[in-house]
Amino acid sequence: MGGKLSIAFSALAIMMGAVLSTGAAPTFAQGNPSQVRAGVVSPQPARFRVENGRGLLVKTWINGSGPYIFAIDTGAGSNLIAERVAHEARLAVNTTPTTIVGGLTGGRTSTNRAAVINQIALGDRNNVLPSSKQTALIVSLPPALDGILDPTEAFAPYGYSIDIPNELIQVFQGNLQGRQPPPGGAIVPWVRRSDGNRPFVRLRDNRIALLDTGSGFGLAVSERDAVIIGSNHPRSGAVSTRDIGGGSISSRRVAPTTVSIGELELRGVPTDILFGVERDAPVILGRDALRPFKITFDPRRRLIEFDPAVNR
Repeated sequence: MGGKLSIAFSALAIMMGAVLSTGAAPTFAQGNPSQVRAGVVSPQPARFRVENGRGLLVKTWINGSGPYIFAIDTGAGSNLIAERVAHEARLAVNTTPTTIVGGLTGGRTSTNRAAVINQIALGDRNNVLPSSKQTALIVSLPPALDGILDPTEAFAPYGYSIDIPNELIQVFQGNLQGRQPPPGGAIVPWVRRSDGNRPFVRLRDNRIALLDTGSGFGLAVSERDAVIIGSNHPRSGAVSTRDIGGGSISSRRVAPTTVSIGELELRGVPTDILFGVERDAPVILGRDALRPFKITFDPRRRLIEFDPAVNR
């Protein structure tokens, strides 16, 4: 295809369909970057809100400008920002090699522009992340969404935790290596594929699954892999939406199943069959599967911790 491939998976497929139907547009407040406190090493946890169909939404300041509404999406593969936000925040824009941005389907869109971000703050304009200068691909997004925050990129080189029950995201500067798993939880290897740093885990049946906080799915598999789930009967009609590349996806929720990740066994996991996705689309563990956990991502040791909400 002549360009770098950045796959923004089901997080964008499901969320894009939802926000397109809201008709609501965020309000913008122009900030002054010179007034923003710099050099914060350990930012406070930032609160996000969980909205069905839209994801984990966090107030975000970019180079002191904001607040904007970004969706926290561990499955995105890179930070994405709307054209209007790059303009509002007066971001420097670089021409880059063409990047192909796609979703779970064969639909593709491309961009050759990236905005330079010197500072990201979450939850509060002074709650600045300790990450260094980074970029965000400029893409077309619905009016109700200003950007996609890939926390693996945004918090780099540090780790981070996403506490879905308590609706908090924060930097993680500790070490999961050698740490005892939390009661009822697990610490498992962070499986990396050749196409980036998205967080995959290995299931006990040896399948590789993407942890995707941007997706409203539970355990999601393509129709070709649905035989693994067994003779589950549909629990709902098919739901259709489009991914960021313009491709159409249908999903059908079936009976819950059991999923094992290392020593962690999840029972009654909501399960979705996906239609119209690419042949190599990954197995997905979306928000409906991850909802009970605080999940800590340690990119330096390539480990991921699952801590059940009952421990807090």
